Amino acid sequence: MTGRTRSAVTALTTAESAFALLTCEPAPLAFDARPVPGLPDATLPLDELRTLLRCERFDSDTTDVLWRQLAQHAREWGPAWVVGAIGVALPALTHLAAKISRSQARYADDVDSEVLTGFLQALRTADLAAPRLWLRLCWAAWRAGAAVVKADEGEELPADLPTGSRLPRMPYGHPDLLLGRAAAAGLITVEAAELISATRFGDALIEQLALERGVTASALRMRRRRAERVVAAAVIRGDLSGRVRVPVRRDAVVAV
Repeated sequence: MTGRTRSAVTALTTAESAFALLTCEPAPLAFDARPVPGLPDATLPLDELRTLLRCERFDSDTTDVLWRQLAQHAREWGPAWVVGAIGVALPALTHLAAKISRSQARYADDVDSEVLTGFLQALRTADLAAPRLWLRLCWAAWRAGAAVVKADEGEELPADLPTGSRLPRMPYGHPDLLLGRAAAAGLITVEAAELISATRFGDALIEQLALERGVTASALRMRRRRAERVVAAAVIRGDLSGRVRVPVRRDAVVAV
């Protein structure tokens, strides 16, 4: 795998080609948007739905209803709707994969494959009744893709490996990857990582999430602050660099 770069054909580009076939004339696969609040009162070809989602911002209620319906179709209406749901998500999946492999180009093809696999697994198995469905689907894709880089990190030793102590390496990549590593190490829960990501790096309001979870906003802020302190301490110690160590103590996990 060493030295590889992104090829012209990856799992994501293949999915895009399949999506294009589903949405071409004369009978493009179409989504009934009428039951989804905030979307046009019409039946939309899936490529038009994807363009609409890319060009406009919708609140979490609209997004949840939309992806709940797409996931139901994928589970109940056969392979065409699996490809269709993936196709609607492809802009986001491609963006996630590019961020993960930005400085690890030799893993790009494998990252693409795992991002798609992680999303597909979540599409088939995620709890559709719980809130923030789209965020949870994306997190599943991110964790699967990031695992490719994490699994091979540190596998190849430099030729002139020094002896003695040195400063720990800075953790790799985007803050979301740090949160994923912290969750994988058991330092914080996946829910805590999603809370930090959604409110610090996304556009979610903590008041809205608190309402959805049946807690006060101040309580949720306190939980977020505790998780952030755990992550910050782990960064300073260098625990999120190199291989992730699975903790022995379960009581060290910060819950949300």
